[in-house]
Amino acid sequence: MSETHTELDPNLERVLAPGLYLVGTPIGNLEDITLRALRVLRQADRIACEDTRQTQKLLNHFQIQTPTVSLHQHNERDRAVELIEALQSGQRVAVVSDAGMPGISDPGGWLTQAAIAAGVAVYPIPGANAAVSALVVSGLSTQEFQFLGFLPEKAGARRTRLESLAKTPTFEESSPRTLIFYEAPHRILETLADLESVWGPNLRVVVARELTKLHEEFLRGTVQEVKANLAQRDRVRGEITLLVEAVPLTHAEQQVNLLTRLKQLEAAGLSEKDALKRIARESGQGKSDLYRELQRERAKGQNSYTQKRG
Repeated sequence: MSETHTELDPNLERVLAPGLYLVGTPIGNLEDITLRALRVLRQADRIACEDTRQTQKLLNHFQIQTPTVSLHQHNERDRAVELIEALQSGQRVAVVSDAGMPGISDPGGWLTQAAIAAGVAVYPIPGANAAVSALVVSGLSTQEFQFLGFLPEKAGARRTRLESLAKTPTFEESSPRTLIFYEAPHRILETLADLESVWGPNLRVVVARELTKLHEEFLRGTVQEVKANLAQRDRVRGEITLLVEAVPLTHAEQQVNLLTRLKQLEAAGLSEKDALKRIARESGQGKSDLYRELQRERAKGQNSYTQKRG
């Protein structure tokens, strides 16, 4: 869909058509704002912001005086009613998040759906995006990738999510896909440890930190190497985009991971019974099924040992 404009004079800015404008804003470097984004923000009747204080800094820098209104995760549905009424009356509403494209792990998605349902024109105004920016410089495959936003905060739910991704046979084993996550700096070491438990220490990952900002950094290597690098620091700071070169695990690899996870939990002080309960919660499998699988693996290991001695 493209904007419709009325040309007034070659030397004057084009008139902005009524509708909802999803405007991409810089994720760090203010130079990443586009000329089109600036024009839309200037000509809109109002700007709906994830945080009006944060957006005001951007508007002040570019001397934009358009009125602002809040639109965040706690008020989006209620605010959408007011904004849809304004849009239906012929107003131009711009939506911005604190950084990047609105609606991508940020508010804006609900309002967009409501606008479409109400027959309001919706226009994308492309801009900076952390996920795609990190992907193109990651060195990982860009042929097939999947953006998954934030992983669950709780450890058990996070491992379950990663294990389900590792078992999903939606791509060729010979052609890994790249998984893209956003992660908080205080959880990145835990997430890397979970990735290592699920895929093993040789999993290729990239941690992109503080994209487009003064302390921009890219850590590329195996999950074991990147985790060790970050673990040496007093504190990990800044916004993080995490990229993973994902390959589906074979059944044999999944069984090996069961034994590895069991040893980790036993080393942490859990009994075998309690460890199996924990793994069952994390993986969504029945405890009895896991116990039988564990017994089969131990039997295989014992048979292999006996044959070697024989």
